[in-house]
Amino acid sequence: MEAGGELLVLGLLLLLAYGLGRLGKLVGVPAIPVYMVVGLLASPYTEWFPLSFDPHDVELVATFGLILLLFTLGLEFDTDEFFGNARALLLAGGTRLLINFGAGFAFGMLVGWGAREALIIAGMTGVSSSAIVTKLLIELRRLANRETPVILGIAVVEDVFIALYLAIVSVVLGGATDLGPILLELAVSFLFLVAMFALARWGGRVVSRLVGARDDELFTILFFGLAVAFGGIGELLGVSDAIGAFLIGLVLGATRHRERIAQLALPLRDVFGAFFFVSFGLVLDPRAFGTVAVPVAIAVVMTILLNMGGGQLIARLSRLSPAEGVNVGAMLTTRGEFAVILATLAIAAGLDERLVPFGGLYVLVMAIVGPVLAVNSERLGRLVRRAPAAARTRTVAESADLAAAEAAMADSAAGESVVIAEPGGDTLEQEPPAPAPAPRERDPEY
Repeated sequence: MEAGGELLVLGLLLLLAYGLGRLGKLVGVPAIPVYMVVGLLASPYTEWFPLSFDPHDVELVATFGLILLLFTLGLEFDTDEFFGNARALLLAGGTRLLINFGAGFAFGMLVGWGAREALIIAGMTGVSSSAIVTKLLIELRRLANRETPVILGIAVVEDVFIALYLAIVSVVLGGATDLGPILLELAVSFLFLVAMFALARWGGRVVSRLVGARDDELFTILFFGLAVAFGGIGELLGVSDAIGAFLIGLVLGATRHRERIAQLALPLRDVFGAFFFVSFGLVLDPRAFGTVAVPVAIAVVMTILLNMGGGQLIARLSRLSPAEGVNVGAMLTTRGEFAVILATLAIAAGLDERLVPFGGLYVLVMAIVGPVLAVNSERLGRLVRRAPAAARTRTVAESADLAAAEAAMADSAAGESVVIAEPGGDTLEQEPPAPAPAPRERDPEY
């Protein structure tokens, strides 16, 4: 196809993404599955779109989308929130990750595609979509809810986990078999992570002096260049371009330029991120969905049960009510961009081809099921409140008895005899107690 034809097809795809995105907004569907569906419509494996499009034509632009997705994720990471409440956040978030990731890895091994594939499946099913979670909190007007700081804190812990996990996955997917090179790569990866986290924590003022420009155009070129460059550094160090972009975003997010960078970067992320998800949809073969339908169905049920149950556990750890725990579990059920990123890494590493349709179908389902659960979580919370309703009724009755007993004691203190009904129907007359001695006057010297 000529260049003009490719531009026409790409423009039509973006316009289609706009139209479907508007429709998705009306029914509460996030943009991520919409963009994937657009790519799926134009996939060379389907005949649903009148014009064909080669996924390789947008490969570089999609890479920029991946880099900006992770860059803005690092940019939004709140180091003060994390280090200020590290113990509580690690307890709640770490417990959730341990359960979800462990169950996901066990499920991946049961699927039988291989140990490396199980590691990827565990990442897909174990980490929620922070972008969708944040967007839902804003759209549902729950930022002031008691459980919202816990949800955002867990998202922060998951961001840290993503950094560590991607470093490990990059080494594992590299195909090294000798223990020495593996340990060396892991050491380099973790040293890079620690150095960048330390720079973000204590070097914000220094970095603020080094970066900055009054002109928005030059400033945009600066941070975009840094994101791409550190993506390349991450590739060279064996921790992937995604984690390199995340870490430089983490560092720049600790500077005084954070809000300005976010204002300029978010539109770029939305545009290039759309290309990334469209390009992923282009490589999906709908005919392969049938081969992974059963594993995806099991993974979806497992994800919902683990996250809703985990929400109750987090509620207990964080001293929240069961209804608020339902909100936590429903919000964190969403899956999105990270699962797609892992599927993309699996393609590059030459892992089992079924991981691509598995990741695609899983994200399509969970990116819809998650928001639906979040929208209806308060209704589900009311069902949780019904369980202790009888207990509250009994408490009211007991309170009435207690009030009657206190009134009887008050009458007794006034010098009247009190008649108390026994459970068997007999009555006992209780003599009034002797009057209490008058209190001693307090010595004025004290």
